Amino acid sequence: MKTANLAIVFTDIKGFTERTSRQTLEENQRLLQVHEALLAPLFKAFGGRIIKSIGDAFLVTFESPTQAVLSGIAIQDRLWHHNRPLLEDDQIHVRVAVNVGEVRVENNDIFGEPVNIAARVEGITDADEVFFTEAVYLSMNKAEVPSQEVGSFDLKGIPGKIRVFRVPRAPYRVEAPSPDAVLPTPEEASSLPPYGNLALARVADPGLDLGVLGQRAAVVGAAVGQRAAAGAVAVGQRATVLGKQARTATDALWARTYAKLPPAITSKVSSTVAGWCVCVALLAVVLLGGGLLIGEGGATLRAIRDVEGTTGQEKVSRANEARRLIRQEDPDQRNYLNGRLEEAQGNWSQAMSYYAQAVRKDGNGRAESRLISLLKHEQCGVRSGAADALASLRLESARGPLETLADDGGPNDGASGGFLGLSTCDSKKAAQSALKRLAAN
Repeated sequence: MKTANLAIVFTDIKGFTERTSRQTLEENQRLLQVHEALLAPLFKAFGGRIIKSIGDAFLVTFESPTQAVLSGIAIQDRLWHHNRPLLEDDQIHVRVAVNVGEVRVENNDIFGEPVNIAARVEGITDADEVFFTEAVYLSMNKAEVPSQEVGSFDLKGIPGKIRVFRVPRAPYRVEAPSPDAVLPTPEEASSLPPYGNLALARVADPGLDLGVLGQRAAVVGAAVGQRAAAGAVAVGQRATVLGKQARTATDALWARTYAKLPPAITSKVSSTVAGWCVCVALLAVVLLGGGLLIGEGGATLRAIRDVEGTTGQEKVSRANEARRLIRQEDPDQRNYLNGRLEEAQGNWSQAMSYYAQAVRKDGNGRAESRLISLLKHEQCGVRSGAADALASLRLESARGPLETLADDGGPNDGASGGFLGLSTCDSKKAAQSALKRLAAN
């Protein structure tokens, strides 16, 4: 029998059971994916080892009780950043509880009274809080972690009272951010997160603009570039609105046309070349004054595009205005427009989930076209995610573009990517796998 003295962390999402009862399976899966993408990198950054994940709950061990509590603080601040631009129903609020003691280690699992105590303390922890036991308080480095006693509690199945402490809210000593971190804007600095980035500032890549499909480094770099040239980007975006609309309409027409061609033709014709031919034709229509490219939700799409290239409170305000306009659109357009908004914020996983819902529930052709167009995206993770979404929808209209990606691949294939950036991203393989699923249809 192997034993070890470890710090044990339990987390779960507030109101998860009730939330599940009013979500579709896809919505619930997306919630859990985002939840894992937010928390798992921070556990790892502070030396944690995820023992198990059951639904919305994590059981994690740390060799250092100080690092365990710091990971909880970082998680709560990270979630504060994540929740700021979201409506209340879309936010994620978790409880974090920490205990320390000698546990039995068997088959990548842990057992013993310290685990039971941690689970019971988690049950009395408030949402958005970090609670820990007296054992943690006595063994952690108090110079690094502020603390405040909550009280003594009788916990079910645990003999005697257990003294429980919490991490108080800021203001208190706040660490300067690391050189690699994205600096807050003045608007952000005026409204600090609950724990003042005390622990999150120690993480080189806190993921304040996390791309759930493993593009964290690219997203942080884009955020810095956007902040440095926000005005220029905004002007450029407005100047290319017509071009974007033309490309979207091109993809829609090409997808539908290609799907109707006989196999004798599609096996010999490159979808890329044919697509550009359609693009040229559509561009001619635009130059002649045609109005075919003006779609529904024009004002809303302009508001969504205005979100791009902004940061801080301005980004939050513009995103909220876009959401207000989306709620006024026809119901069969809302999922598509929500997808465009998530895309404008760099949240690719959420965007593709919305597009998939728009196709599945609303029969939205623009969402279908958008997913197909993302097979040509410069980021490998985005292409792979689009291929998976199209395969799950069993869209025959995507067969041609998927075959092109399966044959030619795309930039950055083979680079570090995938979910959480822990695997190798290969959009070519993703397209091949999607085609196998289509063939099984």
